[in-house]
Amino acid sequence: MNYPITLTFKLLALASQIYVRDANGNLLGYVKQKLLKLKEDINVFADENQTQLLFNIKADRVIDFSAQYNFTDSGGRFLGSIKRQGMRSLWKTHYQISDADNRQILEIREENAWVKVIDSLIGEIPVVGMFTGYMFNPAYIVSRSDNTPVVRLQKQPAFFESKFEVSTQAQLLQSEESLVLLGVLTMTLLERARG
Repeated sequence: MNYPITLTFKLLALASQIYVRDANGNLLGYVKQKLLKLKEDINVFADENQTQLLFNIKADRVIDFSAQYNFTDSGGRFLGSIKRQGMRSLWKTHYQISDADNRQILEIREENAWVKVIDSLIGEIPVVGMFTGYMFNPAYIVSRSDNTPVVRLQKQPAFFESKFEVSTQAQLLQSEESLVLLGVLTMTLLERARG
């Protein structure tokens, strides 16, 4: 993949719509999250017309803080999963990504939990709250189980859309690329839903 990769969320849509693009602006994936689903079932398509399915992300249970989200390819082959680290994630976001053999190989951690707290507090102030999306931009680090950082996800300043940039910190293994991308996509969707 050609990094940095950008995740762009349309803010004025009823259901979340995400465009995943590489450094050249080529569309790598398109997600349109279904409304009012009790059990998350997210499809990642190659195009905006949703004609070619690339991946599926599906929760293993109905609305649950500690649900596991399983990744499958277009043929239904299990690739891995992501799971939030229970109560630890209330303060500082922490997810674990496992491979197809259910071995934890990666984790996602929030760099600074105070950014989220300040964003929430200032977001409640009339008029001023409209500008929090431009001022407070959380960042997340994806690292291997030996704590080697491989990817950094950073929210970008934006007014009329929500934009995240995925940049590499180390050489990714081919087996890690899909898991990293699906992991940061899932984590971003879940964290946006939490506020």
